[in-house]
This record gives sequence, C-alpha cells and structure tokens, in this order.
Amino acid sequence: MKLTFALILALQVSVCVWAQDWPEPDKELVEKYEGLKAVFLKRLVNAWEKAKDAIHPALESSPTGGQAKEIFEEMKKRPRVESAIKIIGGLASELEPVVDKARMALLGAYGHYLRPYIGEHLDKAITNIKPVLDTVMPHEG
Repeated sequence: MKLTFALILALQVSVCVWAQDWPEPDKELVEKYEGLKAVFLKRLVNAWEKAKDAIHPALESSPTGGQAKEIFEEMKKRPRVESAIKIIGGLASELEPVVDKARMALLGAYGHYLRPYIGEHLDKAITNIKPVLDTVMPHEG
C-alpha cells in the first residue's frame, strides 16, 4: 500500500512538472538552432555519402559483400519488413508534433534559465569547433 501511494505521488509530481507552462523561446534562438541543426544534418548526410562511396567498391569486389547485398535486397522485399518500415514511418510522423513541442519547451527553458549564464561560452565553443568540423566533416560536398 505504501509503495502504491509513493508511486502515485511520484507520478503526480512528475506530471505536474511536465504540465507547467514553459517559457517560449526567442525567435532568434529558434532560428539559430534550426540553422545549426540543418548544417549538422548536412554534415551527417555528406559523411554518410562519402563513407558509402568509399566502402561500395570494396563490397562489390568481395564475395561476402555480394552475398550481403543479396540478403539485404531479399529482406527489403519481405512483407514483414515493409510493414515494419511503414509502422516506424507512421510512428515518426505521429510523434513529430510531440517532439517539436518538447524541443521548443527545452529551447525556451534554455533561453530563460541557462542562456544568460552559459550562452556566450556555448556560442564561442560552437564558433571554435566549426573550423575543425569543416575539415573533418564538411557540410558541403
């Protein structure tokens, strides 16, 4: 009984924390975040394409690479895999508004509570790491 009461109380407290209104993020902060996110995604896509281009010739020439490609093509044709891909895609589209709301709440909390204290240092760190990322993982191919 005590454990049940403690669990209900803990859930009530956690619901109250997440149900509160979070401060709205500044438009400038949202634009900066969206810009950094877009550049980061470009970096990841570019790195993926370069890795794929580098590995593809090695896989074509090896016998196990050909077998792996055949297995992968067979897997894509299976109805269960197709259904799983559709389900995951549907879940992603259904969860997108929740993720966006959580992202905006976190940006608002960061802008209101943390940015006055660590915003300048974080901006300097991002500015300083950009040249390194441009060398290691450029965002333009």
